[in-house]
Amino acid sequence: MNRRRKWIVSCMALLCMVWVGSAFGASDGKKVKINGLITGRDGEDLTVKTLKGSTSVVVVLANDTKVQTPKGLFRHEEQAVTALIPGLKIQVEGTGTETRVVAKTINLTQGDLLLAETIQAGLDPTKQQQATNTSNISTNKEDISANKEGIAANQQQGAANQAAIAGNQEDIAANQQEIQATTQRFNELSEYNTTAKAVVYFTTGSSTISASDQAALSALAGTALGTAGYIIQVKGYADSSGNAAMNQQLSMDRAQAVVAYLLQNCGVPLRHIVAPGAMGIADPAAPNETADGRADNRRVDVKVLVNKGVAGGM
Repeated sequence: MNRRRKWIVSCMALLCMVWVGSAFGASDGKKVKINGLITGRDGEDLTVKTLKGSTSVVVVLANDTKVQTPKGLFRHEEQAVTALIPGLKIQVEGTGTETRVVAKTINLTQGDLLLAETIQAGLDPTKQQQATNTSNISTNKEDISANKEGIAANQQQGAANQAAIAGNQEDIAANQQEIQATTQRFNELSEYNTTAKAVVYFTTGSSTISASDQAALSALAGTALGTAGYIIQVKGYADSSGNAAMNQQLSMDRAQAVVAYLLQNCGVPLRHIVAPGAMGIADPAAPNETADGRADNRRVDVKVLVNKGVAGGM
């Protein structure tokens, strides 16, 4: 009887230990949902600054992580993990703790993605907005001058114009606040060290990678795969031949050809490549007035980047 009682007590103790262990394991893997801004990316890890509380959370990308944008009611369109670039506002659902989350789904909007890609491509939307404001101010001054000429003939029209001018001034002030907020938002992004780079050149109108440049990309990929927390940045360019729309598309085709080679031939995981940039004829490496200069501008710049915080700890 005593032996049976001891056996029952031992079983109950074992069950209690299993229950306690399960409880602690569940607490480490609780469901988490955050909204924030990507401020850095180190390979498979994203650093996200939460919109509430401004705390930093490490978001881990897994093989089954879904990246998606809303498309109608209860529908979503899947996005590549290359869309997860610094400056992008996202919503993350997954499991983990308050400081580290393994992402199950990452939701983003097309508007936020477009804004972040614009910054990554080297374009400054604040400058575009400032140019628009300057144009609006110039237009307003011309309107004021025309209104002054007509005031003697029509006082009522002059009063209406003054009201319109006041409204435009309010819009300009609001735009300036938005410009400052956007500038501050992207000034907070993490900085990166370039650990390796390569330049791939193309013939006129082509996006085919030569054998020598394939070898250069393979060497770069080998360096990257041996580096902790790396990401690869790819930017495509074109020379001044052809129209703007054709050059823009050609620069994207070249960037995507390089990305495809890194994925298919070099074994670089997709989650380690940021969204390729189509730069068109921007930032020429040489003058487009000569044949040699145009040849230098038909290129794709490839860089292996490592967050300075990670590089400093290596």
